[in-house]
Amino acid sequence: MLKLFRYLKKAYVPIIAIVLLLILQASCDLTLPTFTSNIVNVGIQQKGIEDAVPDVMREETFLALKSLMKQDDADDMEDAYKLYTKDQVKDSKYKDYKDGRLYVRRYISKKDREHLDTSMSKAMLKLSAKMAKQIQANPQAAASLSKSQKKMMAQMKNMDTKDMPDTIISQAAISFVTSEYKAIGLDIDQMQTHYLLVTGAKMIGLAFLIMAAAVSVTLLSARLAAKLSRILREKVFEKVMSFTNSEFDKFSTASLITRSTNDIQQIQMFMTMLFRIVVYAPLMGIGGIFKVLTTNAKMTWTIAIGVIAIMLVIFVLFKVAMPKFKILQKLIDRLNLVTREILTGLSVIRAFSTEKHEEERFDKANMDLMKTNLFVNRAMTFMMLIMNGLTVLIVYAGASNIDAGKMQVGDLMAFIQYAMQIIMAFLFISMVSIMMPRAQVAAERVNEILDMEVMIKDPEEPKEFLPEKKGEVEFKNVYFCYPDADEAVLHNISFTAPAGKTTAFIGSTGSGKSTLINLIPRFFDVSRGSILVDGVDIRDVKQHDLCEKIGYVPQKGVLFSGTIESNLKYGKEDATIDEVKRAARIAQATDFIEEKEEKYDSPIAQGGSNVSGGQKQ
Repeated sequence: MLKLFRYLKKAYVPIIAIVLLLILQASCDLTLPTFTSNIVNVGIQQKGIEDAVPDVMREETFLALKSLMKQDDADDMEDAYKLYTKDQVKDSKYKDYKDGRLYVRRYISKKDREHLDTSMSKAMLKLSAKMAKQIQANPQAAASLSKSQKKMMAQMKNMDTKDMPDTIISQAAISFVTSEYKAIGLDIDQMQTHYLLVTGAKMIGLAFLIMAAAVSVTLLSARLAAKLSRILREKVFEKVMSFTNSEFDKFSTASLITRSTNDIQQIQMFMTMLFRIVVYAPLMGIGGIFKVLTTNAKMTWTIAIGVIAIMLVIFVLFKVAMPKFKILQKLIDRLNLVTREILTGLSVIRAFSTEKHEEERFDKANMDLMKTNLFVNRAMTFMMLIMNGLTVLIVYAGASNIDAGKMQVGDLMAFIQYAMQIIMAFLFISMVSIMMPRAQVAAERVNEILDMEVMIKDPEEPKEFLPEKKGEVEFKNVYFCYPDADEAVLHNISFTAPAGKTTAFIGSTGSGKSTLINLIPRFFDVSRGSILVDGVDIRDVKQHDLCEKIGYVPQKGVLFSGTIESNLKYGKEDATIDEVKRAARIAQATDFIEEKEEKYDSPIAQGGSNVSGGQKQ
């Protein structure tokens, strides 16, 4: 397979572009679940309030929190906020607040904010519990509370932050911040709407970026794979055109067609997916695992179960399905061979009334191919079963954590998305492992043609034909043995066919007449001795120059689709109409050509099926 990459040496620019685009897409894909979590946790549940580090606090609230915090934490909070006097408040966006001074948060780093969030959350919880005790101690204040408020106050009164999950502490702190904002006069609904719109806009922007990257990668990969397949088809065709009869004997026509079409198509499909999988899958897998560990490390066992299940399925596929892939291309060869034989010999099949037998042959080849494909595709459905089962498992385990207050709903949604990304990464890798053997087999079959050593080659220093011996053919002590045969077919053949005279060979079937003639245009090379055309050994001249000197009529007439004129011009495209008519006259074909309505422009079907055998010759 790696040998084929040599044809992509000049394609490094699109390959680099594909890698960069896939890195961009993976980064965006890994970011989206975080926004989903924020939409649910912050946007919906927390009314747009991100954490327990409020943008603004009343002076009395600030001082009360400070009194309940450790000295270091209190100092950090002091550094994070700036005190606004009444005049400064009037000139700020908090001008609706009339009751005194405010503490407004400065810009602080993400790390400092996370540290403050933890310490301030616990202080807010203590302050809430203290306020709850004060309210319950005041009969008038307690009487004005609703049942739900009284229940909440009772709970907060007995709260112990040491035994509480972080999510519960955070949610309680958010409620404190919400009440603080309301006391200052801020519009909580407007804050929530603004957060949802901004976060939604970011998600839409990321989605468009992912779409653009994915489309670009698909386009570039498809173009690159199509370019490779075009180059391979050209190389295979050029190689096959250089084959002699010795090389053709090693491949059936059906096999050469399959290798030039289906095998190269398999390589193209594999190349289209290869770049995306090799770069994208590891990025998504590693990135997803990192994100999961930062979201909720306690539930990673669910992903481990899914990954282990997929690896087991892949192992089974390797043991059971992979051998099927290796025979798949041979089954396609067989189907093409049977189809070609039936279509070519249709008249003989009808003459002997063997249609039923041929239908059974075709049906067997077709069924063998179908069963193999179905087996492999059914094995792949287990992958989707594992994905769906893993989703159910995560929801079940996540629901228990949410009920216990150890996890938020948004975190569960993000966890599911990350889990699917990790599983998809392993699925992509498994797809490579499944497609690789078939592509590898296809690549080996294509390489078998490209690496085939052609037995008959042009000389490095070709000679010129001798004008004084034009038209003379001479055999000198010629011996010929077919490749891999035990004994020679021709023994010590010597003769001269002078120019301007007819030389004929007469003999029984299998005596070597056709073989002898096929040696002249170098369809095979002599085993011993030499053949001279125009006084020069045919092995010392270019094959193209030799064939230009020869007019060859095979035993089986071969015509190409087109017209009578195009077939007569096949050996000389620039021939004049007079030369065409002269050639037809020499071949004694003028009579039946002139009888046709379009004469030399009369169409010829593929293989010359619309003319008789004698007319074809």
